[in-house]
Amino acid sequence: MGNNFKTMILLAVMTAFIVWVGQMMGGTNGMLIALVLAAGMNFFSYWFSDKIVLRMYKAREATPDEAPQVYETVKKLTIRAELPMPKIYIIPEESPNAFATGRNPEHAVVAVTEGLLKLMGREEVEGVLAHELAHIKNRDILIGSIAATLAGAIMVLANMARWAAMFGGSRRDNENGGGGIIGLVVMSIMAPIAAMLIQMAISRSREYVADSTGASFAGSPKGLAGALAKLGAYSGRLPMNANPSTAHMFIVNPLSGKSLMNLFSTHPPLEERISRLTGVRPEDKQSGSGAGRGKQDARSVWDNISR
Repeated sequence: MGNNFKTMILLAVMTAFIVWVGQMMGGTNGMLIALVLAAGMNFFSYWFSDKIVLRMYKAREATPDEAPQVYETVKKLTIRAELPMPKIYIIPEESPNAFATGRNPEHAVVAVTEGLLKLMGREEVEGVLAHELAHIKNRDILIGSIAATLAGAIMVLANMARWAAMFGGSRRDNENGGGGIIGLVVMSIMAPIAAMLIQMAISRSREYVADSTGASFAGSPKGLAGALAKLGAYSGRLPMNANPSTAHMFIVNPLSGKSLMNLFSTHPPLEERISRLTGVRPEDKQSGSGAGRGKQDARSVWDNISR
């Protein structure tokens, strides 16, 4: 229910923002046109946002014959999670990453990059897939997909406002109640900030919950913890050509190699996620303290991520 409410709030905020943009660009007439446009965008975002994101990354649907290991792993996990079998998509990208999308568990997709399948072991792939199924189980996928579509649309509006400000029309806009050039310039600055805030509204806490839920689906946190360590190591070495408006959808931030984007990261720190999974803090790596095998396994994860 929480995520359904968030989705409604997100759509309402987007509607108000687009109407404001219309008023700034075309006065009363622009506001009415924008209202119709917003209604259409809300409908389109709800039904087609997942398809837009998949097309953005040239993802292709994989059959059981093409990806038998992935298919069997997902099938096993969905039985444990009591979920319908989602569609599986492969993204032609060397950087390891993954995301889930769709309207609801009955219309869900799990997408993984080719790099993830090449660079991860079987247990680590299972941990990643379990994490993405947890997002489906927790109904995070709709709000994540809609936020990606709306953030992208806001950036388009910002570009339109810049061009409108550069090429005039301010006098007539002022007469019709528009904001003129000053209003357009202000809007072009505010729009990217609004897009960023929409993404940051997708709470970081959902990643912690998906990690915990996914570990329970897999039967152990070891695979997911190891995968997160590898993903953190590879994110800088194999940067992904990702659209910032979709960054929050991935299991780890695909823009983490870019220091500026780290300031506005939609993901919690990988070190903290691994700590919560394993029960071991980064500084707690001393040996001989009476820790059991589980903590020794956790320390080995930290050794991997710090290399």
